[in-house]
Amino acid sequence: EGLAAVRESVRALNPRATVVEAASPITADGTERIRGARVLVVEDGPTLTHGGMAYGAGIVLARAHGAAEIVDPRPWTTGKIRDTFARYPGIGPLLPAVGYGEEQVRDLEQTINRVPCDLVIVATPVDLTRIVRIGRPMLRARYTLAETTRPDLHEILSERMKQWPST
Repeated sequence: EGLAAVRESVRALNPRATVVEAASPITADGTERIRGARVLVVEDGPTLTHGGMAYGAGIVLARAHGAAEIVDPRPWTTGKIRDTFARYPGIGPLLPAVGYGEEQVRDLEQTINRVPCDLVIVATPVDLTRIVRIGRPMLRARYTLAETTRPDLHEILSERMKQWPST
């Protein structure tokens, strides 16, 4: 229903628009470790805070592979992470990866390592292990773009470039 509504909106706003539809497959190495595990899901901070999303790739991965529980990090938050939850109460049982300064990065690391869980699923664009030390088993969710309609973006751009004068 949502996709049909978006298609209709696009047609109404710009009937000549070329639309490329795509999926965003989520993968990770070691997904067998998720089944039956109590997982802490660390999602992209701005997606949860400013973007208002209730979940991201980590939740999708955890549910698809049979996590027993998504562990709510709120009782174990510290400092700036606790402040983030106070400012954005709709985040829910996910840990937003915010770390724009030394203090936030330290508080994120402490929070991750305080949460009692079997596995940490990191679903952030940046590799958090390059920023914080995670003292628990973890896996990293990855997501890509998989176009599902034709013409795809490459075909559209190639055709349009033929129309541009060469220099």
